[in-house]
Amino acid sequence: MTGFDYDNLSGRPPGALLAALARMSRRVRSVQDQVVPFARAWGERNARELARGTGPLWVALGDSMTQGIGAPSPELGYIGQLAADRPDFRLLNLSFSGARTSDVIGRQWPAALGVARAHDLPIGLVTLLIGSNDLLRADFRVALRTDFPRLLDLLPAGSVVGTLPNPRTAAYRLNAAVDDAASAGRVRVAELRHTGTGWAWRGRLAPDRFHPNEHGYAVLAGAFARAMPGIAGS
Repeated sequence: MTGFDYDNLSGRPPGALLAALARMSRRVRSVQDQVVPFARAWGERNARELARGTGPLWVALGDSMTQGIGAPSPELGYIGQLAADRPDFRLLNLSFSGARTSDVIGRQWPAALGVARAHDLPIGLVTLLIGSNDLLRADFRVALRTDFPRLLDLLPAGSVVGTLPNPRTAAYRLNAAVDDAASAGRVRVAELRHTGTGWAWRGRLAPDRFHPNEHGYAVLAGAFARAMPGIAGS
């Protein structure tokens, strides 16, 4: 299969705060320097996966966490770690750094549907981790109140959705929406609310002290694995 054309970059410049931090801190800059090469790596892998002859699609939606930013390589992010044990699916990672819920609604999910239609492929699995960037500004948080429930309504039943380990009210509302959808049998929950902070993440964070490293992403991968169909105990 050919003709896959999708850019795993947002097309937007970094936010003012992130840009300032990157200028001031070599550690932050070293992690941000991964954004373009990781996006290119996923784009190349997406094309290879679509060219494979068999298997339903696994659509990964999200932001820099789903890109694996902070790990030494894309394969060591949580999606890469999960994919190593799921060769039966053709992984299509449509995430990009800086993505918000509105980007999943307006760009990532429509791209997934377009690929499925164009190549006559079933979507067998959807994973979603989004919302951290929606918490950064008041107007984003206001939009999240309607955007996130709308996104959950768009996804197919059985999609695996991660909660947010964040104490802000907007994150609480997002997690409550996930719980409601799970109670209705529409999604499976990758429970991240109780993964811990502070000492529990010692040795599990990238140099920017925000993104996970490969050990932190292993925690996320475990939470998603427990929620994914076909995993013992899910």
